[in-house]
Amino acid sequence: MKLSDLDFLQPGATGGHFVQVLQLLGASRVKAVVLDDDPTGTQTVHGIDVLADWSVPSLAAALADPGPCFFVLTNSRSMPASRASAVNREIAANLLEASALAKREFVVVSRSDSTLRGHFAEELAALGEGLRRPVDGTVVIPAFFEGGRYTVGNVHYVAEGDQLFPAADTEFARDRTFGYTRSDLTEWIEEKTAGAVRARDVAAVDLATLRGPSAAEGVRSILLGLPRGAYVVVNAAAYSDLEAFVHGLLLAEAEGRRYLFRTAASFVRVRSGLVPRPLLAASEFCGTGASGGLVVAGSYTGRTTAQLESVLTLPAARGIEVGVDKLADPASRAREIGRVADAALAAIRAGLHAIVYTSRGLVSSLGCAGDLGAGEIVSDALVEIVRSLPERPRFLVAKGGITSSDVATRGLGMRRARVLGQAAPGVPVWELGIETRFPGMRLVVWPGNVGGPDALRDLIRRA
Repeated sequence: MKLSDLDFLQPGATGGHFVQVLQLLGASRVKAVVLDDDPTGTQTVHGIDVLADWSVPSLAAALADPGPCFFVLTNSRSMPASRASAVNREIAANLLEASALAKREFVVVSRSDSTLRGHFAEELAALGEGLRRPVDGTVVIPAFFEGGRYTVGNVHYVAEGDQLFPAADTEFARDRTFGYTRSDLTEWIEEKTAGAVRARDVAAVDLATLRGPSAAEGVRSILLGLPRGAYVVVNAAAYSDLEAFVHGLLLAEAEGRRYLFRTAASFVRVRSGLVPRPLLAASEFCGTGASGGLVVAGSYTGRTTAQLESVLTLPAARGIEVGVDKLADPASRAREIGRVADAALAAIRAGLHAIVYTSRGLVSSLGCAGDLGAGEIVSDALVEIVRSLPERPRFLVAKGGITSSDVATRGLGMRRARVLGQAAPGVPVWELGIETRFPGMRLVVWPGNVGGPDALRDLIRRA
């Protein structure tokens, strides 16, 4: 199926929905707290803080800030389900204390992958336990337009070039940890909850409602009519659809209803009342001087591999492969980390761009790509390589969600960052805090599953 053949991708009439969203958000003062299971959820926002610390004082300070939302980086997609649940439960409990201190109400958005990978059922259950208060429904919105993710007729689609595929027919559905077999989100919810939630019991907001003459009232009616705790899938193929949904959602919330959200990044922008800003100029994510830049790629997706092949054709790029097979044994691991770190530093000092990437094989002595244990060992090695660099590169791109989180928090010591905007569609840039190894450095957080084959190369050519 070709994207150009589909008329549903044409935006519906906004009908002033976003203006109403802004007015309702101003009246409610309820702040969105986005728990991000990897750092790529900041793909659509700007001027927003990201916390790597969820202590009560930190959360209270963030809630007291007048901004419309903030992110808490959990990195829970890299964790076993039990640990991910414990983290979400702890954050929810801390938010209750922080809310009382800051005297500001909040809603929780569990932001996860737009290709449906993550601890869906476990994290939502843990949040419900930690919040210790019932919700009127759980809203599922994986649409992410910048990355080519659309939900139509309850089926979630992923764009690959000019073709559109049901999500279950893509490489993402074959993930060893988070795989799935259903593209219809009502059926996917049943699959992911192991039948605890039946597909027939999942409500839906369709495009006809969202593009109709009384869209907001239609959404409000659906939400108010949900049985307590029910799941609802929101179809969306353009930002105007989300604007209509959020308008109706805020009307329902104004009547005292409270919802829990599992979404991708596009919903966050609308729910926060943020207008889009132009892509950042190179000077906004790249420093000055003669040093080269650094790319650290841990993602093993096909998109990342294609982007690496393209970027390595640049004359200024120096590819440095991390042999994953050499990371299993402690002695060979130390030698491999030292070799890669030395080569990266030499390239940066020579004014070249060090492209550090893991070997592309999906099976190694560590196990299979996608295994959480193997991923942790690989990520640890990439963190040590970044930590060992004594000099600041001219720019830094972290490729892959877990890679980005670990490079930021463990490699550079980030506790708080500010999202400046996007360097490319769906590719956020963070300004790191003064506590980091390179204070004020801009980190390009590049998801493994975003961008065409030449997107990374094109960004580096601008730097």
